[in-house]
Amino acid sequence: MNHERAIRKQRQRRRFRVRKGIRGNAARPRLSIFRSHRHIYAQLIDDVSGKTVASAGSKDKELTKAIAYGGNKDAATIVGQTIAERAKKAGVDACALDRGHCKFHGRVAALADAAREAGLQF
Repeated sequence: MNHERAIRKQRQRRRFRVRKGIRGNAARPRLSIFRSHRHIYAQLIDDVSGKTVASAGSKDKELTKAIAYGGNKDAATIVGQTIAERAKKAGVDACALDRGHCKFHGRVAALADAAREAGLQF
């Protein structure tokens, strides 16, 4: 079997398993984190209405001045602070963390910790 295909299927199963117990609503949306090798993104998603409440990423025009490289913990920290600020503007105080297929380690943990310190509750 193709190794990359097996890894992709494994990640997809892990993503489904993690998201199975997490449902976002208007009062407590789902904080979905996606990371690639070069960038990291976060979205607050209301699954009931199917709308994105707030989003932030290392490729945002406002954040590119502060972020030299989007694939490290420093960028994840800035994105975490930004998503918490944008959530406050949208009237969201609490959310459910959706780490996707990634472990709660490294950049994902840095983003979550920064959002927590900025006032977002998990």
